[in-house]
Amino acid sequence: MLHKKTKLAAVLIFLIAGTGSLFAQSLEETVALHGQAIDMIWLILSAALVFFMQAGFAMVETGLTRAKNSANVLMKNLMDFSVGSIAFWAIGWALMYGADALGLIGTDAFFLHYNAEGLAAYGAGSMSDIYRDWMFQVVFAGTASTIVSGAMAERTRFASYLIYSVFITALIYPVSGHWVWGGGWLSSLGFHDFAGSTVVHSVGGWAALAGAIVLGARKGKYIRTPEGIKVKAIPGHNLPIAALGVFILWFGWYGFNAGSTLSGSDLSIGHIAVTTTLAAGAGSVGAMIFSWILYKKPDPSMSLNGALAGLVGITAGTWVIGPGSSIVVGFIAGILVILSVEFIDKVLHVDDPVGAISVHGVCGAWGTLAVGLFANGVNDSSIVGLFFGGGLRQLGVQALGIISAFAWSFGTALILFLIIRYTVGLRVSEEEELKGLDISEHSIESYSGFQIFSNM
Repeated sequence: MLHKKTKLAAVLIFLIAGTGSLFAQSLEETVALHGQAIDMIWLILSAALVFFMQAGFAMVETGLTRAKNSANVLMKNLMDFSVGSIAFWAIGWALMYGADALGLIGTDAFFLHYNAEGLAAYGAGSMSDIYRDWMFQVVFAGTASTIVSGAMAERTRFASYLIYSVFITALIYPVSGHWVWGGGWLSSLGFHDFAGSTVVHSVGGWAALAGAIVLGARKGKYIRTPEGIKVKAIPGHNLPIAALGVFILWFGWYGFNAGSTLSGSDLSIGHIAVTTTLAAGAGSVGAMIFSWILYKKPDPSMSLNGALAGLVGITAGTWVIGPGSSIVVGFIAGILVILSVEFIDKVLHVDDPVGAISVHGVCGAWGTLAVGLFANGVNDSSIVGLFFGGGLRQLGVQALGIISAFAWSFGTALILFLIIRYTVGLRVSEEEELKGLDISEHSIESYSGFQIFSNM
């Protein structure tokens, strides 16, 4: 009898132990599934916020240009993402995140085609992970592309602009992006660009510089006189729309920066949101104060661009720079954007109607360099800037990344725009520019029923 009881006790212990093991395994799987779900929701939500930035760009560019070109600006912003998303699906993603070749370029996953080995090499459990990551990355590609639209506004042929949109999202942006985010040579050196001050913004800004140079200035912008070149201001037609665009961009930037944690359970999201907010505010304040000193009045358009400058400036270091330093980074960006706009317009005589080169190219470079100055080891103890005892190495690597991105983006965009110029043509005729691109390129008026006078 005692032997039977012993056997029964052993069986019960075995069953209880087995159930506990199964329960533990089930709990572990449930926690993992919930973690994956949180990450999926966070990245898709962040992607939606970044996508909404396209509306912000459209409003800023429309407001800061003339009424007769509004529909053309809107069409370019629409097509930047529409054409660009297809190009990034077919080619761009593969060049940026495909299997690395010599640290320079990705070599597989064209058209998002993955086999089991490819998924394992990428670190994905299934195609759901790939689709999630692609969705988050394509909106960044769209942002890089649409930066150029404002700098080339009011005189670019629409068909020619579409050619550019395909090339930047299929080739220019993904290749330099691979160097940093795809496991390429810059990332192996320790270059840090958390959310894209250089990878996205400077690449777009330097491409904008190339486009504006090849395209030439708007008619009447620079007038030759015996005393020299006179610079004529060509005001935008709707400052309230531009202001709305800035607030939309600021809102979307929380997806841009905080979403770059790539995980909804990463507790540094709060830190990133704070540094993003403080830098944007400081950028606007810095631009307001400096414009007040320079122009004797606080300039609204410069103050708006100052907020964007602060946002661009903090994007690289938002994860590794403290709140106090983020204010310094943003404030300097707000001053720098005005100095850059003045220099590009009045010294270089490059016509950039919305200040895109200054906001994204110059302030993107500043923000990238700021990592090597202000990073304090928060969230990553290996990234420490000069002002916090990190020495010159990080600063040097950041500078190398800035120069490399400039050489690649400006160089390839310059070649692209020159080819377009001397083949299909890049610029509309003087008569078409006078009428406005809404009529000449799209046969429509943005403000039907209102008489729009040209301002040449």
